[in-house]
Amino acid sequence: MKKLVKYLKGYEKETILAPLFKMLEAFFDLLVPLVVADIIDVGITSGNMQYILIRVFLMIALAALGLASSITAQFYAAKSSVGFATKLRQVTFDHIQSLSYTEIDTLGTSTLVTRLTSDINQTQNGLNMALRLLLRSPFIVFGSMVMAFTIDFKSALVFAVSIPVLGVVVYGIILICIPLYKKAQSRLDAVTELTRENLTGVRVIRAFCKEEDEIADFDEKNTALTKMNEFVGSISALMNPLTFLLINIATIILIKTGALQVNLGAIQQGDVVALYNYMAQMIIELVKLANLIVTINKGVACAERVSAILDVKSSMEYKNASAAGSDGSGVVRFDNVSFKYAGAGENAISSIDFEALKGQTIGIIGGTGSGKSTLVNLISRFYDATEGTVSIDGIDVKDYAKGELIEKIGVVPQKAVLFKGTIRENMRWGKEDATDEEIWQALETAQAKEVVLGKSGKLDFVIEQGGKNLSGGQRQRLTIARALVKRPEILILDDSASALDFATDAALRKAIAGMGNGITTFIVSQRTSSIMHSDNIIVLEDGEMIGKGTHSELMESSQTYREIYYSQFPEERPENKKTEEAMA
Repeated sequence: MKKLVKYLKGYEKETILAPLFKMLEAFFDLLVPLVVADIIDVGITSGNMQYILIRVFLMIALAALGLASSITAQFYAAKSSVGFATKLRQVTFDHIQSLSYTEIDTLGTSTLVTRLTSDINQTQNGLNMALRLLLRSPFIVFGSMVMAFTIDFKSALVFAVSIPVLGVVVYGIILICIPLYKKAQSRLDAVTELTRENLTGVRVIRAFCKEEDEIADFDEKNTALTKMNEFVGSISALMNPLTFLLINIATIILIKTGALQVNLGAIQQGDVVALYNYMAQMIIELVKLANLIVTINKGVACAERVSAILDVKSSMEYKNASAAGSDGSGVVRFDNVSFKYAGAGENAISSIDFEALKGQTIGIIGGTGSGKSTLVNLISRFYDATEGTVSIDGIDVKDYAKGELIEKIGVVPQKAVLFKGTIRENMRWGKEDATDEEIWQALETAQAKEVVLGKSGKLDFVIEQGGKNLSGGQRQRLTIARALVKRPEILILDDSASALDFATDAALRKAIAGMGNGITTFIVSQRTSSIMHSDNIIVLEDGEMIGKGTHSELMESSQTYREIYYSQFPEERPENKKTEEAMA
């Protein structure tokens, strides 16, 4: 929590004034029992109605001043806590955006969502309550004891003994609850992860009739979260009965001691009433303090979780300016490159060596999990190679300034992701100042022009979140167009045409090849038809490059490539051809 205090900068005045006005309210509350005692000892005893009325109006004035102080304190506390949460949420979001794929993979999306939403909200609530009550409640408790000593020393000793005992009880429950609240938030992460998974994969779940299984899984995780919250809640709930028990015992002792003092003539009856009122104020404030501690415990636990995210540093470092030595050749070179994911036992790709010349088309093919996406992710530096060097224009990708490398590259990921907004707004992710003419040109190249022309509003057609009002093929073509708008030097198509029919796929590749600006294209695909016309084809198996060359060369030299090709074109197998010829 201490690390997050800096985000209160700009709200120093509100952070100080909120508790001060609460203490001012508490001061007015502490004066009320004295006025009541005065009414009993002077007004009622003497039967002076005018004196009683003056004191009653004085109590009303104290109540009005206390209310005004309370409202002011609430205003400042709300302004400070909301401003703090706004800053913290923005800083956390910006920090997450700065993390590399490695950290995001390690942390997990669900916990990041929970910490950006639930955890920061709990921290905000904890801060709000702390500013309002953290000083007020102890001020009332100790103030009641001080005021009791001004009335009668012997009776006040009851306060002096009961307050430390209550402090031990409260502090002990705090120590137990804070780690339990952290565990509860961790179980909330699991529920969030499952919920996110189910909402994004609802069609798959229904296709396989797995609704009951997923409901059972959700019930299990939700029950675990509920039990944890009930457990920590039951411990927190002990605070109220324990404090009430101790306070009521103290009240009984106080009344007995006060009655003896009245009989001895040391104090008056009004003083006993005042002492009882101070004890009652302590009861109320300790109940508030008990609830406050529960909220603050949650807030502190959640603040520590947010702080832990902010402590995570990106494994990638960026240069302030690109290193000198660019040869302007446009060559993409892999020099003995290997890569291992964080926490993995073995390399995802190993000892990759090849180069792609400017304007060439490089096809990458292989079985599932062979490392195709991993390889192209190293070009755009979504991950850093653990061994070897990936270079563009003769410069290691690690030596490019932040943002400069990605300006050269257009990436179309496996999953076609579009954002809520118009088609024009989505296209301008590729180039902020793109004209409509440039957008239409990119759409035409991506074979998406007819898609947009068929929509009401055309470029102003509003895409819903995730592009759910578009088909899979339409989403893929629009994401390709988005990458083409910037006219990149290097285009990476990571299995991004899987939803397209063969004719559209062929037309797309032909259009990209005809762009005429020497674009270097990397095509990751499971289809040999998509890559067979490439200048160079790389065949991967278990992370290793087991073949490299043109289609015809690989048909001669690579058994794996032949098997992939024949599995998709069985009629091309020599034995099948012989059978057809014999039948003819």
